[in-house]
Amino acid sequence: MSLDKNEAIENYILSHIDDEGDLLKQLNRDAHVNLLKPRMLSGHLQGRMLNMFCRMVQPKYILEIGTYTAYATLCMAEGAADDAEIHTIEVNDELEDFIVKYLHKTKLKDKIHLHIGDAMEIIPKIDRIFDMVFIDANKRHYIEYYNLIFDKVRPGGLIIADNTLWDGHVLDTPKPSDKQTIGIQAFNDMLAEDERVEKVILPVRDGLTLIWKK
Repeated sequence: MSLDKNEAIENYILSHIDDEGDLLKQLNRDAHVNLLKPRMLSGHLQGRMLNMFCRMVQPKYILEIGTYTAYATLCMAEGAADDAEIHTIEVNDELEDFIVKYLHKTKLKDKIHLHIGDAMEIIPKIDRIFDMVFIDANKRHYIEYYNLIFDKVRPGGLIIADNTLWDGHVLDTPKPSDKQTIGIQAFNDMLAEDERVEKVILPVRDGLTLIWKK
């Protein structure tokens, strides 16, 4: 059976960009075999984009809300400077062993500071002004995350929000019980009116919003 055009285009893209490397391939396979929702990891294309953003912005201090497998974490660590400091927060303590296993396999581990717990409680305790923030956690709380980190991002800093098209469900009228879709729609609407930032949504995978703080 032939691939549909979207799959063919994605495969074409992946064959014409930088390789993700052996460790990330191993992590990807491991996640698909052993984790319940492997689709949640950033993956090859988005990972190379995060790497490239770090190459261009050269952030010294990076915050990631939602570590999951640390795939995106490792991609940002690859692109960031040698003296960069990445704080990544994961609420699910059952993922800690998986994350630590891959952090221990990389020479980049000294850049990465893993926090296990509620981002709402951890972020105020991190005494840093961030150059870049990647939001990829509970969609119900995107507005709360954004408000919590905004004053901790320097002017000219970059905020990236993942899943902002939410598999196209942003176009739907969600049921009251669909708090994830409601959360993403509210975040997108709020951001569209926020004159403190410039923003653009990239239709990559599940939607990636780039937010530049004025």
